[in-house]
Amino acid sequence: MLVQAYNLMAHAFLLFLLFSCIISTNIHACKQTECSSLLSFASTLSSPPLNWTSIDCDCCHWKGITCDQDGWVTRLHLPSKGLKGDISPFSLANLTHLTHLNLSHNSLYGSLETQFFFSLNQLEILDLSYNRLFGELPLSLSSSNIKTVDLSSNRFFGAIPSSFFQQASNLTSFNVSNNIFTGLLDFSSNLFNGDLAPGLGKCSELQVFHAGHNYLSGLLPEDIYNATKLEEISLPLNSLHGAISDNIVNLSNLATLDLYYNHFGGELPLNLGKLSKLKFVNLDFNNLEGALPPSLINCTKIVELLLGSNNLEGDISMLDFSKLSQLTKLDLRKNNFTGTIPRSLYSCRFLKAIGLSENHLEGQIEAEILSLKSLSFLSLGYNRFTNLTGAMKILMSCKSLHALLLSGSFVGEGIPSDDDMVDFDGFQNLRVFSLAYCNLTGQIPVWLSKLKNLEMLVMSFNQITGPIPSWLGILPRLFYISLSHNQISGEFPKQLCRLPRLLYEPLASQANKYEFELPVFGFMSGIQVFPSQKLSFYRLWIDISNNNIVGEIPTEIGQSHLLQGLTLGYNNFSGIIPDQISNLKNLEILDFSTNHLSGIIPSSLASLNFLKEFNVSYNNLEGPIPTGTQLQSFNASAFEGNPKLCGAPLLNKCRPNKDMDANKKNNNDEGNGHHQLPWFYIFAVLGFIVGFWGVCGSLVINNTWRYAYFRFIDNLQDRL
Repeated sequence: MLVQAYNLMAHAFLLFLLFSCIISTNIHACKQTECSSLLSFASTLSSPPLNWTSIDCDCCHWKGITCDQDGWVTRLHLPSKGLKGDISPFSLANLTHLTHLNLSHNSLYGSLETQFFFSLNQLEILDLSYNRLFGELPLSLSSSNIKTVDLSSNRFFGAIPSSFFQQASNLTSFNVSNNIFTGLLDFSSNLFNGDLAPGLGKCSELQVFHAGHNYLSGLLPEDIYNATKLEEISLPLNSLHGAISDNIVNLSNLATLDLYYNHFGGELPLNLGKLSKLKFVNLDFNNLEGALPPSLINCTKIVELLLGSNNLEGDISMLDFSKLSQLTKLDLRKNNFTGTIPRSLYSCRFLKAIGLSENHLEGQIEAEILSLKSLSFLSLGYNRFTNLTGAMKILMSCKSLHALLLSGSFVGEGIPSDDDMVDFDGFQNLRVFSLAYCNLTGQIPVWLSKLKNLEMLVMSFNQITGPIPSWLGILPRLFYISLSHNQISGEFPKQLCRLPRLLYEPLASQANKYEFELPVFGFMSGIQVFPSQKLSFYRLWIDISNNNIVGEIPTEIGQSHLLQGLTLGYNNFSGIIPDQISNLKNLEILDFSTNHLSGIIPSSLASLNFLKEFNVSYNNLEGPIPTGTQLQSFNASAFEGNPKLCGAPLLNKCRPNKDMDANKKNNNDEGNGHHQLPWFYIFAVLGFIVGFWGVCGSLVINNTWRYAYFRFIDNLQDRL
C-alpha cells in the first residue's frame, strides 16, 4: 500500500515538473529564428566565448539576453565584455523586437549597413561606443522610437545627412564625438532639445555643423572651438544663450556663422576680424549689446552681415565699410546706433539691401547713394531723417529699387507735391512704398500714378487730406493699399474695386511669391514676415479705416472676389451693406464698424467661410443676425452699438412681428405683380352666401312660386 502511494506521488511530481516545463517553455522559450541569429553573431567573435550553445537553445536564459513573455529578444546587453570580431549586422538584423542594444566598450569592427537599421524598427537605445566600427552611416534611422544613439569613439567617417534623423522624432541624445566625420553634420529641423553635449571638438575633420530649427538650449559647448576645420556653424531658431566666446577666432576656416533667433548676449568678440574667411554672418534676433568691434571691418570677404534686432550701439558713421567690397546685405535695424548713414557704405558697389530702421540715426539722404547701382531694398524708417522731398528726388533715380520703407521718419513734413516732382519719371521698378507713421500733410500726389510696378502702398497714420484718387484703381500690379488713420474725405471710388490683382487669379497668385531681401516685421497691417522675409497672412488688402469717407459702400466691391482684407471702419459710410460682399469668397477680415450703415445684415454673408475677423459694431443695423452661420461664432462686441439688431451672439432676442411678416408678404406679392384677396375673406363671403340661402332660400322660392301661381290665375280669369 505504501509502495503504491509512493509511486503515485512520484508520478504526480513528474507530471508537475512536466507541466511546469511546458508552461515555462510557453512563456520564456526563445524563438528558433532568433536563437540561430544570436549563434551566428557569436560565431563571428574571436574571443572570448559567450558560452551560448545550440544544445540549450532557449536564448532567453543566456547571459546578456532579455526576452518578453512571448519569447522575443528585446535586449542585448554586452558592454565591456572584451568582445572582438565583426559586428555582423546582418545576423543582428533578425532581432526585430529588439529595443535595447548595448555593445559598447569592446573591440568590434565592421560597418553599419542600411538593413541593420531598417530591421530594428523597435529600437530605443543604441550604444556602440568605444569600438572599432568604421564606414559611413546609413541614410536613415528607421525607428521612430529611438531615444538614445551613442556612436562615439569609433572610426566612422563621411557626412551625417539630415535624412539620418528623418524618422527619429523621439531622439533626445546623439553622440558621435571622437570619430573622423568629415563634411556635413546636419541635425536641422528635428525635435532635439536640451543642451548641446560636449564632444564636437573631437571631430577634428568636421567642416559643417547644422542643428537649426530645434529646441536646443544652454550654452555653446566650449570644445566646439577646437574643431578647427569647421567652415559652417548654423544653429538658428533655437533657445541657445550666453556669450559668443573669444575662442571663436580659433575657427580660422569659418565662412558661415548663423545663430539668428536665439538668446545670445554679451558683446561680440573683440578680435572677430581675425576670421578672415567669414562670408555670411547672421546674428539677427538675439540680445547682443555693445559696439561693433572695429576689427569686423577686416573681414573683407563678408557678403551678408545681418545683426538686426539686438541691443547694439555706437556711432556707425565712424566705421569704414569701404573694405567690405563684397558686401551685398547689411542689416543693422532695430538697435541703438547713432550717427548718420556711413558714406563709406557707398563704396560697397554690390550692396543690394540696407536695413537701418529703428535706430537713432539722423541727417539727410545723400546723392552718393546713387552709386549703389544694385540697391533693391532700402529700409530707413523710425529714425530722425529730414528733407523727404530731397530724398524722393534722389531715390527716384535708383533704378533697381524694389522696396522703399521710410515709415516713422521725416516726421511732420509735407508729402512731395506734383510741383516738387516736375517731370517725374523715377521709381520705375518700385514695388513696395511705405510712408506710414510720419504725420505727413498734404494730399496723395498724382506722381504716384506713374508707378506702374507698385504693389503695396502704405501711407497710414498721417494727416493726409482730400479724396482717394480714382487712378489708384488702374495701377496694374497694386494689391495692398493702407490709407488708414488719416483725414481723407470724399467717397469710396468705384475704380478701386477693379484692381486687376483683385480680379484675376493668375495675377493675384504672384503676390504669394513675394519675398523681401530683409525682414520687415510690423511695417504694415495684416502682413507678418517674421522670422523670414516671405509674406504671410493677408496679402490682398484694402484698408481705409479711420478717415472721413462718406457715401455708400459701392456694390462694385463684389468684383474684387480675390480680396482677403477689407477694413472700412471709423468713417461716415451710410446706406446698406451690399449683398455683393458675399462674392468675396476669400475674405478673412471684414470691418464696417463705427459708420452709419442701416438695414439688415445680408444672410448671404454666411457664404464667407474664411472669415477670421468680423465687425459691424456701432452702426444703425436692425433685424436678426443671420442664423446657422459662422457670424454667430464671433464675440458679441462685433455687433454691439446696433440697438435694433437681435439674435445670437447678442443677448437681445428677436421677437416675432406679425405685421412685419404680413407686410413682407404683401411686398413679395406686389413685387410679383399680383394683388390677391386673402383666402380668409374669400371663405367668409362664401360661408355667408351658403348660410343665407340655406335658411332663407326655401322661403323666397315658396313665395315666388305662390306669387306666380296667383298671377297666372288672375290673368286666366281676365281672358275668360
